Amino acid sequence: MAEIKNLFVTKLYRAALEDARTLNADLLKSCRAIAADDEAGQAWSKGKGYKGYTSYASLDDLPKRDPSIGALKQVLDKHVAKFARELHLDLAGKKLKLDSIWINVLEPGGVHSGHIHPHSVVSGTYYVDTPAGASALKLEDPRHAMMMAAPPRLEDAPEEDRTFVYVTPKAGDVLMWESYLRHEVVANAARKSRVSISFNYSW
Repeated sequence: MAEIKNLFVTKLYRAALEDARTLNADLLKSCRAIAADDEAGQAWSKGKGYKGYTSYASLDDLPKRDPSIGALKQVLDKHVAKFARELHLDLAGKKLKLDSIWINVLEPGGVHSGHIHPHSVVSGTYYVDTPAGASALKLEDPRHAMMMAAPPRLEDAPEEDRTFVYVTPKAGDVLMWESYLRHEVVANAARKSRVSISFNYSW
């Protein structure tokens, strides 16, 4: 009798934060205010062809700079610790620590091409504002580059057997994955900007 097991599973963590409405209202004000003031971030975003704004390369002190982002960091710490346990990571008595956190304001039509997050253990995004038609997150099977002559998957294949999985988050959702997982943000089809806060945790 044949036996088939699922090996080397790639896990995606998804949770809806409690009482996210009040936090998101504060975060949205902060994100827009910071985006309006951060000339270095505006210039970097324009230079890289990012349709919108990101603080990725300009600000490294957001939890200290803004109380609402500091509050979000405290919540994220708990979710990351839970995810690390689900991944059975042997952290040798240590904790994963926030390494970087940045704001993303993706304007209509904006995209973020496929990438990974080197030098991190867990990466993720918290969604502040996701208007109707806002971008989905596209996740790629990490074995994709090694499939070589493999045929494509059937359109109705189970989610765990697909080459790409699309996740449509809601405001108040946090998504996390191990940092090796290649992902991208598809074109924002909303009429308004999609606002999120991304982060990396290292060991």
